[in-house]
Amino acid sequence: MSTPEEEIVEFAEEMEVRAADTDVRMPVTRFAHGSRVPGWDLPADLEKDPAEIPDPATTPVPEDLRAEIEGHLAKYPDRRSAALPALAAAQRVHGWCSPEAIEQVACVMRVTPAYLDSVATFYDMLETNPVGRHSVYVCTNISCSLCGADELYEAVRNAAGEDSDFNVRAFECLGACDIAPMASVDGIYVGPLTLADVPQLLDDIRAGRPVLPEKQLARRLVADPHANSQEFPLHPAEGGS
Repeated sequence: MSTPEEEIVEFAEEMEVRAADTDVRMPVTRFAHGSRVPGWDLPADLEKDPAEIPDPATTPVPEDLRAEIEGHLAKYPDRRSAALPALAAAQRVHGWCSPEAIEQVACVMRVTPAYLDSVATFYDMLETNPVGRHSVYVCTNISCSLCGADELYEAVRNAAGEDSDFNVRAFECLGACDIAPMASVDGIYVGPLTLADVPQLLDDIRAGRPVLPEKQLARRLVADPHANSQEFPLHPAEGGS
């Protein structure tokens, strides 16, 4: 009977043989479910030439995007600290962190595209493949799951169908257990949600209306009576400032 150590060695050797036979990079074995971005399980291609910092003379960058990235750079002593807000800004312009978007950010930040790609492929809310313009993240972590989030997620997916405007994803945790089950719709937290809410949720998005306003987290009353108000300005996703 093999020991665990011997089984690990045998598995590694088998993967090497399979990779050599098929001449392809083997995926990294790990759990299948979760909110990992596509491509997280692919090993690095060590045959590629190292990337260089893009040349400003040959890398056009939209002026608004350049100004926003430079504004983020000014906030930090280490320019790499601005990677997340800079990539988020590029995603808003391009719709996803495309190779062109990453190239533009790298040009302004004076870092390599490879560095930014390593950041973009780690964080769930930075998209590394084209997606619909409306993001619906259904929390499926433990609190929401116990309250029916898995059924809710399937209902939203089925209702959205093949509509290319929607990017419907299960999300590991959105930090709003008190309104479980819940979802983030273009950054707006709504909950607790029921299966009956799904048609209105999608209709509100399609019509450009505030999404389920009576269930938005920002409009929930709080314990402090002096802080209570359900009169809130529109969220930026709804046309507010």
